[in-house]
Amino acid sequence: MQNVKGKTAFITGGASGIGLGMCQAFINAGMKVVIADIRQEALDRALTTLQADTQTVLPVQLDVTDRKAWVRAADKAEQTFGPVQVLCNNAGITIDGPMPQGTYADWDFCLGVNLGGVVNGVMTFMPRMIAQHTEAHIVNTSSMGGLIAGAGSGIYSTSKYAVVGLTEELRSDLAQYGIGVSVFCPGPTQTELFDSSVAVRPGKLAETGYVPRTVPKPDEMPADIAAAIFAIAMKPAQVGERVLRGIQRNDMYILTHPEFSGIIQARCEAILASMPNETITPERARAANLLLTDKLYSEQIARVKQREG
Repeated sequence: MQNVKGKTAFITGGASGIGLGMCQAFINAGMKVVIADIRQEALDRALTTLQADTQTVLPVQLDVTDRKAWVRAADKAEQTFGPVQVLCNNAGITIDGPMPQGTYADWDFCLGVNLGGVVNGVMTFMPRMIAQHTEAHIVNTSSMGGLIAGAGSGIYSTSKYAVVGLTEELRSDLAQYGIGVSVFCPGPTQTELFDSSVAVRPGKLAETGYVPRTVPKPDEMPADIAAAIFAIAMKPAQVGERVLRGIQRNDMYILTHPEFSGIIQARCEAILASMPNETITPERARAANLLLTDKLYSEQIARVKQREG
């Protein structure tokens, strides 16, 4: 979708952080934006920050785990701006701590928002986009934690790994309809995710095995560590521009931090190194080709190579 001017985007978790960065980038590109967020006060602040009029921005209060609310929000968006061409399933929360300490409530809260929210967004807008018979695009926000594992974030990473797999399959399924699909895997970004995760957690899922974590200020940690971490934390506005560029290029993966490429490579090599060292007969090769294809990945590789000349 190279020409986004005049198109309508629906962004969940759009009132702060990465979502707000997307909103600003899209507005700057001439798009109309529906900002969906569970927090009314955050929506109010976002409208002040964006300084956009009602012809450009529509705030909608939405709990992404509520499927009926999704339908109402989609209907309101279409009644106000017409068909939605870009869906950004960006709303998310974080659970931080070792998996043995987690409770069922921790799992239900994290998976309900990070994975269930994406499923609900796709299931709400996918049939509408197909019925439009026009160019459209879906972006699902995962994380660098959805590509590589790190100690102390198992529940969160589980949700984000699932979003990567969902998005890859969705891209394959929707290609025939002219609908692009991207998975966004950002690295460190300057957001209020730790605080907002506590604020939006419902009472019925309050039981937790973790102490909520907050983002330490630079003066609350050793200077060398603070400098290293905060040096690579991107601003939401920068991240929003990368998402917009990824949509325009129809990238399958939208990434932000090349600093982690070595770890991703190590993971891929670990998988390949673990493949059984067995002879692959022509019959086995043929059966494998009937079951799966590398088309999804080879097309993305070709797209990147062509872009880089």
